[in-house]
Amino acid sequence: MTTESQPALHRFAVFTACCTFCLLIAGALVTSRDAGLSVPDWPLAYGRVVPPLVGGIVYEYFHRVIATFVGCLTIVLMVWLFLREPRRWVRGVGAAALGAVVAQGLLGGMTVLFFQPPAVSTAHATLAQLFFCLTVSLAVFTGRWWQSDLSEIESPDAARIQSLAQWTVVAVFLQLILGAAFRHRAFGLIPHVVGAVIVTLLILRLASALKRNYPSVRQLRGSARALHILIGAQLLLGVLAWWSLGYAATFPQPVLITVVLTVAHVVTGALVLACTLVTALICRRLLRPAPNVVTEPVTPAGIRREQTA
Repeated sequence: MTTESQPALHRFAVFTACCTFCLLIAGALVTSRDAGLSVPDWPLAYGRVVPPLVGGIVYEYFHRVIATFVGCLTIVLMVWLFLREPRRWVRGVGAAALGAVVAQGLLGGMTVLFFQPPAVSTAHATLAQLFFCLTVSLAVFTGRWWQSDLSEIESPDAARIQSLAQWTVVAVFLQLILGAAFRHRAFGLIPHVVGAVIVTLLILRLASALKRNYPSVRQLRGSARALHILIGAQLLLGVLAWWSLGYAATFPQPVLITVVLTVAHVVTGALVLACTLVTALICRRLLRPAPNVVTEPVTPAGIRREQTA
């Protein structure tokens, strides 16, 4: 069954998701530049709307500005969805996105007011990834492709691949929590490295399964290619970022190469999460498990009968 698509709503959802990605970059810059406490008060900055833009204040202040802008976009998007979107579950995703961005703002304020406790800072970074997932999902759900009358692909491997895609999303999300905890000094590197190995194996397995089972399906073939590229880039950036930390240890201030590599590693992780999420959604939309064929015993007449389970 098709739903009438609304191109303007879809474009606005895509724009909101892109701005959310920019917010992730801004947040990663704040952490990488050790600028989280450059502005000691919240919601104002040094008791003003616009503080002196010097040093680390620049990163923290513009992070807040972008966050406020994204929050306003999310409010508009939710109102638009409730006015024009007939699917109740999509409106529910919009409401969840609004709740997430409000909670994210409160956690950001707590991070400043309580001097960056690792648990709160990790929760703030984690919720940012979850909010990004919600905006990406809305961009997919409001698109013409998702709402069109698509021909489902019946496959005996569909259920297994759908399950693998869903667990891969969960694993990537948990890995990003481990990465955030490491960056905010909640614990050491080893859990993050172990998680990276597990995530890499799951993504490679998922991409290989998609390429092997559905080589002619453009959306799934493209998803597999994107997964291969992103996980390769993420591993390379992780190694380089770790190497740069050792190089930068002799300097009193964050070194530019370390900042660039660390920020790139963080935001590429967000792209990996978004890609696995979109892949799982595509699998859910396109694939349908083939019915099992049950073979009955041979009848006295010597005829074997088959029926569809």
